[in-house]
Amino acid sequence: MKKRMGALLLTMLLTVSMALTACGTKQEPKEALKTAASNASKLTSYEMSSNFTINDLSYKPGAESQGDPTMTQFMSMLKDAQLNVTGVYQSEPMQTEMTLGIELKGDMGMTFNIPMVMTAEKLYVKVPNVPFFPIPETIVNKFVEIDLKELAEQEGTEFNPQAMDAAKTQKLSNEVMDAVLGEYDQEKFFKNIAVKDAALPEEVDAKQVVQFSVTNDNVKEAVTVLVTKALPKVMDILSKEEYREMLQLSQEDIDRAKEDLKITEADQAEMSKDLDKLKETLTINKFNIDFALDKQDFPVYQKMDADLLIKQPDTKDEVKLAFTGSNTYTKINEKPAFKINIPTGDNVITMQELEELMNSSYGY
Repeated sequence: MKKRMGALLLTMLLTVSMALTACGTKQEPKEALKTAASNASKLTSYEMSSNFTINDLSYKPGAESQGDPTMTQFMSMLKDAQLNVTGVYQSEPMQTEMTLGIELKGDMGMTFNIPMVMTAEKLYVKVPNVPFFPIPETIVNKFVEIDLKELAEQEGTEFNPQAMDAAKTQKLSNEVMDAVLGEYDQEKFFKNIAVKDAALPEEVDAKQVVQFSVTNDNVKEAVTVLVTKALPKVMDILSKEEYREMLQLSQEDIDRAKEDLKITEADQAEMSKDLDKLKETLTINKFNIDFALDKQDFPVYQKMDADLLIKQPDTKDEVKLAFTGSNTYTKINEKPAFKINIPTGDNVITMQELEELMNSSYGY
């Protein structure tokens, strides 16, 4: 009896140990991303937060260039500009709410937020109070209801509910990612980085972080692989009937695109020369995309970090662009906590009412 109990306990301990080991095991970088892409289709609800920030945007005219003050002023306004999106999503019944925040710095600095709610057939957009853009006070902070079916009819197209099918869209995204990543050499483009060195947000609990990098040394190969190998495979995926219907593409459209992607030996030789010249124009100081996976191999965080210098060989003009972008997913497959909810009553106006109010305000 004691021997059997001892054996049972030992078996249980080994089982638990193996399970814990499996949860903490890191996969090869490419395989980890394929697993994450596959698991993304299992996301039925989540909260998300996205950010895109232009860290540097500058224009330096060359000695042979007259320069463009307008260009300099425009870039100055966009420097440090931020685009933020926070939201909640559930697949069944389909409902998404998000708040789009835009922040511009400089002399023309402004900040405004645009809350939105989307269901399977309708989109609600809250009218913001935008500085320097006169909007009648009677409609500020009301939600404009856009009937997607009616909008399609007005544009002379047929409403396609499949386009709103998040599960099918995710499935397509998974297949495309799998096809594209599969063409890139793991040793040249991918690597695992330590979680502690990945500068993850506090709310992200990751077991593995994979980084995809393009540098001056491999940019020629990266573009060549994309054009000659990855994109033709993407076209084959889009040829599937379920995706053609969802995207409202005909087989003729796909065939034309595939024909345009065909590259002869002469074309490839010409492209190789053009990519060699690219080194004279583009300097990649940094171009990294980090993917963080949690213990269930869900893709819970992505971050793009780029620092580029673009030179015009003829005028010697220089444009410097540095930006970061990130997506964070939390409360995966938990009961969604909607904050905006679907607008109703006097808080909602139709597109027709919006047009009438705008026209009467401006005397049209």
